[in-house]
Amino acid sequence: MSIRTLAAACGAALFVQFAVSPTVFAADAPAHWVTAWATALQPIPQRADLPPLYRAPEVAGRTVRQIVYPTLSARSARVHLSNQYGKTPLVIEDLRIARSTGGAAAAGNGDARVTFGGRSAISIPPGGELESDPVAIDIAEGAPYAVSAFMGPEQRIVAWHRVSNQVNYVSAPGNHAADASADAFRGRFTQYVWVTGLSVEAAPASAAVAAIGDSITDGMRSSLNQNRRWPDALARRFAAAGERSTAIVNLGISGNRLLSDSPCYGDALATRFEHDVLKRPGVKAAILLIGINDINFAAMPPRGGLDCDFPHTTVTAADLIAGYQRVIVTARHAGVKVFGATLTPASLPPQRESIRLAVNQWIRTSHAFDGVVDFDAALRDPAQPDRLRRSFDSGDDIHPSDAGYAAMAGAVPVDAVVKSTRN
Repeated sequence: MSIRTLAAACGAALFVQFAVSPTVFAADAPAHWVTAWATALQPIPQRADLPPLYRAPEVAGRTVRQIVYPTLSARSARVHLSNQYGKTPLVIEDLRIARSTGGAAAAGNGDARVTFGGRSAISIPPGGELESDPVAIDIAEGAPYAVSAFMGPEQRIVAWHRVSNQVNYVSAPGNHAADASADAFRGRFTQYVWVTGLSVEAAPASAAVAAIGDSITDGMRSSLNQNRRWPDALARRFAAAGERSTAIVNLGISGNRLLSDSPCYGDALATRFEHDVLKRPGVKAAILLIGINDINFAAMPPRGGLDCDFPHTTVTAADLIAGYQRVIVTARHAGVKVFGATLTPASLPPQRESIRLAVNQWIRTSHAFDGVVDFDAALRDPAQPDRLRRSFDSGDDIHPSDAGYAAMAGAVPVDAVVKSTRN
């Protein structure tokens, strides 16, 4: 559903009308909005026998405070909310953003109320999404911000970004959105919910690069609360090089596959790419790393009850290549460049390893992508190239350590990526 259609529906039903006049850099120039932070949602399996790992916290009538790290500085921001997988309206009665001062604490003199068509209370219908009015707030790249939402009295969590590697907070009952103190926020969880983007009003040449893929982009097994995923390290690399007009946003989902949906790990990337990447303000390039779960999940034993690896689809290198080509065509229609990333070593048995090698050969030599990021070369053990270098291995033979994620960021051709956002 488009924003205009959604606005009309909401205005007729309950709270929101859209007549936003954002601030601009010049009297005759339109505002240029660029995504500075983002995450991708996945539905939570709706079963009575969910394991604890998939049970969401109680949020009805409470305040949810989430910590986000924008990668572009500005003086005006917009918050994007999503009820993408909801079956009932998403009701938020008060939404605030403030500089985080550590843990669940926030700057008491810097919080700003977030409104939608001038109203602070909203109801987003199932499947809907809303962009807030511009909020006057100083945004500093790399700094933490607390986004606090006082939830409706019957609100439940039915979708999330499950592996945030960031501690977020739930309060005791009541509206604590404007609280500077952390005292009310005794509940903790490590997912993102509803808040799926923060965009900023930026200079005309500014742009965003979307990192999209599976758990290796999501930063699985990186240090909690330390922002050690490879997209984080890439953002720091950009800043250190003085490249402060390009945001890096992380749209990886742990367990995600290129070709198959999952009960737990979200829609197939080839399906979700348009929504999760192309509809983000200011995204001009994407770095795509996906396929190792497609190769592996056919060999996973079926499980009784919740089987997150279902369907156990067998894929070939040709299947994956066709999926990459679909993503490339979709991106090019939208004017977005795509850099293909080679699949990293995963200690695979010979048959599966042969698929990985064939895919990597195609990525390197086909010239189908707008550029190549050779993560495989950056991480592999020279003596055993089917394995991660020991110092880059988090310990499970698949996911990099913090040092491995830093090495991945170092393998990205920064100049080529920046150039791709300028065309």
